[in-house]
Amino acid sequence: MRPIERVLVANRGEIALRIMRTVRRMGLSTVAVFSDADASTPHVRFADAAVRLGGAASKDSYLKAEAILEAARKTGADAIHPGFGFLSENPDFAQAVIDAGLVFIGPTPKAIRAMGLKREAKALVGQRGVPLVPGFDGGDQSTAQLKAKALEVGLPVIFKPSAGGGGKGMKIARTAGELEACIDSGRREAQSAFGDPTLIIEKYLERPRHLEVQLLGDHHGTLLHLFERECSLQRRHQKVVEETPSPALTPALREQLCQAALEVGRAVSYTNAGTVEFIMQDGRFYFSEMNTRLQVEHRVTEQVTGLDLVEQQVRVARGEKLAFGQDDVRQRGHAVQVRLYAEDPANQFLPSIGPVHDFFTPPLGGLLVDSGIESGGEVTPHYDPMVAKLVAHADSRAQSFAALARALDQTSVLGLVTNKGFLSRLLRDEDVVRGELSTQTIAEKSGLLAEPVDAARDMLAAVGATLFAFIRRREADDFLPGLVTGYRNNRFRDQRHEWRLGDEALTVEYRDLGGGLFDVSVGGQRSRWRVAPGAGPCLDLEGADGVLHRLRVVLSADTAFVHTPRGTVTLREAPRFPAPGDEAVKGGFMAPMPGKVVKVFVKDGDPVTKGQALLVLEAMKMEQTTVAPADGVVKTVSVREGDQVTAGQVLIVMEG
Repeated sequence: MRPIERVLVANRGEIALRIMRTVRRMGLSTVAVFSDADASTPHVRFADAAVRLGGAASKDSYLKAEAILEAARKTGADAIHPGFGFLSENPDFAQAVIDAGLVFIGPTPKAIRAMGLKREAKALVGQRGVPLVPGFDGGDQSTAQLKAKALEVGLPVIFKPSAGGGGKGMKIARTAGELEACIDSGRREAQSAFGDPTLIIEKYLERPRHLEVQLLGDHHGTLLHLFERECSLQRRHQKVVEETPSPALTPALREQLCQAALEVGRAVSYTNAGTVEFIMQDGRFYFSEMNTRLQVEHRVTEQVTGLDLVEQQVRVARGEKLAFGQDDVRQRGHAVQVRLYAEDPANQFLPSIGPVHDFFTPPLGGLLVDSGIESGGEVTPHYDPMVAKLVAHADSRAQSFAALARALDQTSVLGLVTNKGFLSRLLRDEDVVRGELSTQTIAEKSGLLAEPVDAARDMLAAVGATLFAFIRRREADDFLPGLVTGYRNNRFRDQRHEWRLGDEALTVEYRDLGGGLFDVSVGGQRSRWRVAPGAGPCLDLEGADGVLHRLRVVLSADTAFVHTPRGTVTLREAPRFPAPGDEAVKGGFMAPMPGKVVKVFVKDGDPVTKGQALLVLEAMKMEQTTVAPADGVVKTVSVREGDQVTAGQVLIVMEG
């Protein structure tokens, strides 16, 4: 038995908090590490001790193995939990932890190394009789060889980084003309995310399901499966919705899948928690990869089995035997999880960054929320833009999906664009509710991406923002008794507030009738509203029909962010005197967020055609390609490869 008294969590955000809560419940103390960008975040404040690692970039902080080991030494930590991402699947880091006399809460370095390189892992697994997708697992990495092998496998193919997963660096080529661009882009993302540009090739299955099996093993020869998770609902090869049990499996097929996963684990004498991933099409499944760490989606497994996986990880790391056997593990009910991201589904899921003025989740039974963000926090460009994980557990799949959709409706994230509304619509989609899923489902559901037009919701938000702003101004003016906020020479004329909702104008005229009652006109429609402001951003609006609407409103500079049960609305005050130069540069392509220019394909004066790639911007370890929206000529290229750009900076100017 290895005694563990103090655990350092070599990670950040929601997973650091989630691990530390279990560790503290077990009676152990916790140590956090943090970057300059995370100095005031919740996981730092929660820990018993915290150590600054360095700059905001991952390479200057969470990827600095020596700095993490030094933090453990300075704080007296005797164990390190890596969480997921960063150094969690780095065998050299795991070995360095052990060499320093500390306990690594995870699998052995040997197992991590064996499963960390996809080509070696597939060869090892294939020897155990586990089905594999046809492909090319490495060797000569020249562009010519990769192109030739891709054509040999047969298009379409998918290129994957050999050294890591999580959807980063995966590129699909459907035609021979796309091969070289996919190889170049995949190499860059693989190098950026994992420090290794090596790619493997697999035959791309067009509409597979993504299934995975949770494994748990101790150091006494016991290896168990904790059943499967379905993770088919993805965007950009990254999971968005995860659930268990999978609606695709019969009891017999579930048993086959779980036994195949156990074979994978036995191939490397696996210990601690890990996940074996498969893809399945037409009732046949194939090994994809093994993640030798805790998964983001481990919470749904915990909900249906009743096991705390972090607790089991710590117990295994201490040398304890698992206190239960395979027959003791049961699936109870159904659990579904969504990843709430700061991103814009209507704009190719482009990440969104900025302050989080309000973050609220409803206190509903059966709802579990993990988040490293709070009101007043910020989503920065340095890390993954996940705001929270929300998990619903119920007796049936239909109940869990409905409960999670309702919880999303009541969740407020004000200040930046999120995928909250899209997730709510996705969970209610008829095909999704029936369990008819594939990894292409989201791509095929483009109609769910944009917020639907809802004039009644927008009017309600405009009224709420206007009256909330009026009440707040009046409260601020209390130091001058008798002062009427919004004073006008004509006391009988309504006060007026002009908002912009996208390109549309929304004008709200209102008159304070006293006692919280207001006479309001929007677009010529007059109505009466009773207002009851609550604590912080809360506002209750009661219409003449007696219906009470509960809103959350945040005012920031010239912008009002309004949460309604039917969606979030962002309103901007219409400027009274627009300043010259406020309009965007005509024909200009601006950076949507801070990032790095990694490739420029054109120069001044080049003619371009619609859809032609102009440049590639890297942000949050993902590449975004800017393409020409129409035929034209490049007037000015304002950046060079390697430049760091800020949000809104002009990159290229085109002429028609």
